[in-house]
Amino acid sequence: MKQFLNRKSELLVRLNSFLRDEDGQDLIEYTLLLAFVALSSAALFISTGSSVSKVWSTGNSTLSTAALKATS
Repeated sequence: MKQFLNRKSELLVRLNSFLRDEDGQDLIEYTLLLAFVALSSAALFISTGSSVSKVWSTGNSTLSTAALKATS
């Protein structure tokens, strides 16, 4: 019986130290921050994709028109 109580006490001590341990907390916080930055960047790139496409098309048509006028 005494051995059982010692094991139970040892188990409670280990469980208590495990619950109070904060070594992995920084890693989780940095991972969440990295995930937030990645998702924010993806949303930004998706939303600006159409704008970049419009600018590229406008610039391309302007350069094509200038090239045609220069050769005429």
